[in-house]
Amino acid sequence: MKEFQLKYGTNPNQKPARIYMADGSELPVEILNGRPGYINFLDAFNSWQLVRDLKKALGMPAAASFKHVSPAGAAIGLPLDDTLRAMYHVAPDAELSPLACAYARARGADRMSSFGDWIALSDVCDLATAKLIQHEVSDGIIAPGYDADALEVLKSKKKGNYNIVAIDPDYEPAKLETRTVFGVTFEQGRQDLDISDATMLQNIVTENKEISAEQRRDLIISLIVLKYTQSNSVCYVQDGQTIGVGAGQQSRIHCTRLAGQKADNWQLRHMPKVLNLPFREDISKPNRDNAIDVYIGDTPEDVIGDDVWAETFTEQPAPLTAEEKRAWLDKVTGVSLGSDAFFPFGDNIERARRSGVTAIVQPGGSIRDQQVIDTCNRFGIAMAFCGIRLFHH
Repeated sequence: MKEFQLKYGTNPNQKPARIYMADGSELPVEILNGRPGYINFLDAFNSWQLVRDLKKALGMPAAASFKHVSPAGAAIGLPLDDTLRAMYHVAPDAELSPLACAYARARGADRMSSFGDWIALSDVCDLATAKLIQHEVSDGIIAPGYDADALEVLKSKKKGNYNIVAIDPDYEPAKLETRTVFGVTFEQGRQDLDISDATMLQNIVTENKEISAEQRRDLIISLIVLKYTQSNSVCYVQDGQTIGVGAGQQSRIHCTRLAGQKADNWQLRHMPKVLNLPFREDISKPNRDNAIDVYIGDTPEDVIGDDVWAETFTEQPAPLTAEEKRAWLDKVTGVSLGSDAFFPFGDNIERARRSGVTAIVQPGGSIRDQQVIDTCNRFGIAMAFCGIRLFHH
């Protein structure tokens, strides 16, 4: 297939629309089901690169959940404990492959943002992964292939219209890339730098120079995720998965706060009081996710108030107090944080510390680098300068 006609472009009024290879060669993708759109393919190609990079860097199956050309979540295939299974709506007895674990983690990182996601898998989609996807609201998927039984499960989604794309895993784009904006063509070299422990985490600039193997892994995940996240961006990672991605903010501190709040919400979802909320059996997973998000937020009365609780719960839940939340978050530690450009002020470090961050990687290069280093030293945080900016637009 040399070109694919799209229904429309970014918006319905933008016609005509298509994808094709400028040199006339065959497209590196095959549409196995559905009719993906313009934004679908933007998500597909960005998310595929992300999971391919994670697999290359860490040697484990990887998955990503994309929305509007940025990851809502990304992860490698580490096993799920009982708490994560409960948080991610995975049955206690469900058999999970490493790839299925990767997707459950990627989808579970920020389930509110992942609603209607585009999925990317680093490996051939197996039945265990397809069964997880089967019960999630999703627009489509890209993977290097699909087992026959997994493909049949996925084809049953959205009344047979679920978008399924296979990509040639050996495809490599040209070193130069171009785009047209307002009739003007831009050209630049691809962002194809290698992100690994050996290339990114050797220059530790703080007094604390101890970064565990697990945190080195998580810092690499953060940088690879940032490589495909709309800038400004920061990424909080723990246990092999993103827990808070802040994308597209004009101010870096706002980005750090946004992602930090998402990371805090992920931590609070571990609380027994949240895990044991008495949901009615007829409440769907998306509505449960929304109720949990509201319950742990600033306006819990919107779901547990005297006049509304019965719409969602079998009994009225007790409020989750600010003191309870702070006490739980104060115990959090071992979180890793990456930034796509330098931190200009120490306030970013102070905010990150409140979400349990103990290791950071960022490019460095600010005139206030020493202030940022001093702030890390005050809290005992280890920080590496990778020397590479990862803006993505």
